[in-house]
Amino acid sequence: MSAGVRWKITWENDLEPSDHAELSQFFRATYGPTGEFNAKPFETGRSWAGARPERRAIAYDSKGIASHMGLLRRFIRVGDTDLLVAELGLYGVRPDLEGLGIAHSIRALAPALQELAVPFAFGTVRHAMRNHVERFCRDGISNIVTGIRVRSTLPDVLPNMPSTRTEDVLVLVFPIGRPMSEWPSGSLIERNGCEL
Repeated sequence: MSAGVRWKITWENDLEPSDHAELSQFFRATYGPTGEFNAKPFETGRSWAGARPERRAIAYDSKGIASHMGLLRRFIRVGDTDLLVAELGLYGVRPDLEGLGIAHSIRALAPALQELAVPFAFGTVRHAMRNHVERFCRDGISNIVTGIRVRSTLPDVLPNMPSTRTEDVLVLVFPIGRPMSEWPSGSLIERNGCEL
């Protein structure tokens, strides 16, 4: 991320309608090139796709929003263990800055994660992002946990569709208040809610 970037860590309640409109436009521009369906949740001016974040780290530069990462505390079930985590999601970097962002987003959120006193943060990414996140994991900030599927509720309940989906994704775990050795074993994470 360039030196001209300033970070804003904000509670969801502190965002104004104009903030949501700007974020919605950012997500449409960021997610649109990855597929029309990925930008669809943001067409109505929403700045979230599934679950709504509790806090956001938003980077701004002279062109507007440069990067975004959302955070939501929730309990998940890993195998048979219920576990409090800070889920990280809604990650995006403006296309002209790609390759410069995820580590900066996590570092910007680090004080908020410490303040929330969660044992772990976790997030999921598509397998196509593996090379990107492996480079990020070399810094020791995160670990890729393999062989885990993630079950989530869908944001909309439709009579002719199942209400949940199970995905084979890469799971990233960030030790915050506990060491990685205390992450529970299991082959399924029950998100018990919508993906952030």
